[in-house]
Amino acid sequence: MTTTTAERTGENAPDLIRAHPVRRPGRVVSAAVVAVLAAMVVNTLVTNPNFRWDVVWLYLRDVNVVRGVGWTLLLTAGSMVIAVALALTLAIMRRSDNPVTRWVSWIYIWFFRGTPVYTQLVFWGLLGVLYPRLSLGIPFGPEFVVFDTNDVFSAAWAALIGLALNEAAYLSEIFRSGLGGVDPGQAEAARALGMKESTILRRVVLPQAMRVIVPPTGNETISMLKTTSLVLAVPFTLDLTFATNAIGNRIFLPIPLLMVAAIWYLVITSVLMVGQHYLEQYYGRGFDGAPATGRGPAGGRGKALGRKQQAILAAGTTKDDPFLEYTP
Repeated sequence: MTTTTAERTGENAPDLIRAHPVRRPGRVVSAAVVAVLAAMVVNTLVTNPNFRWDVVWLYLRDVNVVRGVGWTLLLTAGSMVIAVALALTLAIMRRSDNPVTRWVSWIYIWFFRGTPVYTQLVFWGLLGVLYPRLSLGIPFGPEFVVFDTNDVFSAAWAALIGLALNEAAYLSEIFRSGLGGVDPGQAEAARALGMKESTILRRVVLPQAMRVIVPPTGNETISMLKTTSLVLAVPFTLDLTFATNAIGNRIFLPIPLLMVAAIWYLVITSVLMVGQHYLEQYYGRGFDGAPATGRGPAGGRGKALGRKQQAILAAGTTKDDPFLEYTP
C-alpha cells in the first residue's frame, strides 16, 4: 500500500479552498433594464423632431439667455449670503436665555415657513402700493428724509430680499440643529479658559457644527437656484426662466426654449454639487470614517497639519502618538 508524503510526515494536508464569487443575477437584470431605458431616452431625444435641437443650440448662447443666467446666479448668491447671515442670527436667538429673542425668532420662522414663497414675492412686489413712500425720522414724530418706495425698492431688490427672508427661516432651523449637535462640554471648556461667548461660537462651536450644516445648506442653495424662477411674481423679468419663456412665446417654440433653460440649470447645479462635495469633504475630516490626514512629509500627515506642526514633527522632538508612554 502506497503512502502519501503527508502521511509519511505525519502532517495533514488541507484541501485548497476554491472560492467562487456569489452569483447575483439581479445586478445583471437591473443593468439590462437600465440600459434599455437609457437607450430609449437617448433614441427619443435624437429622433423626435419636436425638440428642435438646432433651435436649442442657437438660443443656448443667446445674449438674453446668458444675461438671464447671470441674473439667476446673482439672485441665488445674494439671497443666500443674506439668508445665511440672518439664519445664523435667528439660530443664536432661538438658543438664547432671553425669552423675548426666542419668541421673536420663533414668530419669524413660523410666519415665513407658513406662507408660500410666491405669495411673499407678490407682497414685496406690491410694497410700493401698500407704502407709497418711506421715511427716516423719529418714531411717531417728525420725518427727516422721505423716499419714494418704487425708486428705492426696485424689482431686483424686492426679488433679492423676498428670496432671502424666506430662505432664512429654513436655514435657521438647519443652523440650530447643527449648533445643538456640538457637545456642550466644548463650550464649557472654552469658558473655563476665559474665552468670550462670541469667540467660543466662532472658534469652537461653529467649526464643529459645519459638518452638519454644510450638506443641507448646499441642498438649499441648489433649491434656491430653481426658486429664482418664481421672481416673476414681483415682477422681475430678467431671470433665466422668464428670458427663455419670452423667447419661446415670441417664436412659438416653447419646447426648445424649455430645453435651453433645463440645460443651463443642470450645468449650474452640477457645478454647485461639485463645490458642495468638496466642502463636505473638508468639514467632514475625521468623522464617519473620512480620512483626517493626507499624505505628506510628516508621516503621511502633511496636508492635514499646519506648517508649524509639520516642522515640529519633522524635527523628531515629539512622539507620533502623545498618549504612548516612553519605554527606554
